[in-house]
Amino acid sequence: MTPREVAADLPALQPRPDQPFGLYVHVPFCVTRCGYCDFNTYTPAELGGVNPDAWLLALRTELGLAAARLHAPTVDTVFVGGGTPSLLGGERLATLLDMVREYFVLAPDVEITTEANPESTWPEFFDAIRAAGYTRVSLGMQSVAPNVLATLDRVHSPGRSAAAAAEAMAAGFEHVSLDLIYGTPGESDEDLLCSVDAALETGVDHVSAYALVVEEGTALARRVGRGELAAPDDDVLAHRYELVDARLSAAGMSWYEVSNWSRPGGECRHNLGYWAGGQWWGAGPGAHGFVDATRWWNVKHPNAYAQLLADAALPVAGFEQLGADALHAEDVLLTMRLRQGLPMSRLDAAERERAEAVVSDGLLTFDGDRVVLTGHGRLLADAVVRTVLG
Repeated sequence: MTPREVAADLPALQPRPDQPFGLYVHVPFCVTRCGYCDFNTYTPAELGGVNPDAWLLALRTELGLAAARLHAPTVDTVFVGGGTPSLLGGERLATLLDMVREYFVLAPDVEITTEANPESTWPEFFDAIRAAGYTRVSLGMQSVAPNVLATLDRVHSPGRSAAAAAEAMAAGFEHVSLDLIYGTPGESDEDLLCSVDAALETGVDHVSAYALVVEEGTALARRVGRGELAAPDDDVLAHRYELVDARLSAAGMSWYEVSNWSRPGGECRHNLGYWAGGQWWGAGPGAHGFVDATRWWNVKHPNAYAQLLADAALPVAGFEQLGADALHAEDVLLTMRLRQGLPMSRLDAAERERAEAVVSDGLLTFDGDRVVLTGHGRLLADAVVRTVLG
């Protein structure tokens, strides 16, 4: 089926009023491709005719079509991700937000986040996006160890992430997040702890930490396949996670999702919407959306995306409608990752019995009528969910 035929078959999308509604905007531009990254991003040499201004024009059309399809629900959170949104610069990011306001009503307490690469930010950039209405910035720190940054093909200097965080806070951002990656080949425990300490010293209110995954088709995967680099070891990754958790917890940050820690009030509401069964429209090349029981995804390449929208056609590449069993499995999978855990009432009798067996194994614990992952259980979260679901 062509994208136009897929869009014609896309079911009516009616957001549920009892769930938060978010808007995700995917920016597909990067200066270079990091060796570990398999996101839908493109360097200038890969783009052909689509530049940021042409992409913005196409995005405006998609936002208008989305608002009409959804009957313009109130938006609780906006998240601009990528790619490298900061490559748009402050003026274009402000224009993007103006386009969102043109078609959607934003909640009075709306959370508006943009991701940013420290190397493409500066004080005036943060001043501009704060004045435009952005409330939260997520910066890719990854590490402060030069050898780790080199292995990951990151172009920013070891100290630039901390400097960028300071600039964001000076511009008036109360909510700033730093993202770390652990388990890179050649990384030591000391490398990781230095990175965690550097993040804490900035005073940000949120830290995310992700285990390095060697994704098929990436430059990193090719290097591992040739034997140039060792594949991440599961036991080492578990140990590094425990180091991160202990250091952040000792500094007053609490985990609220398996890979995310924050100070009180610093949680990312947009991501919580994903984990708590919320709904969102995904705009931009390759973006995914989810409303009621329908999930859909856009065409990946910015050129195809722009061409479809030039004809006022939704750039939908495919969709699926989830049945009750699939919705239940996703509910258990996502909710189990959260600190508040999963209400036992959302499990059937067989699942409750299996959950109680996992409690006896020390991977889950009871908190009132909920089951919550233990510290060891967080290391095996996916396996715990598979066991409970049977």
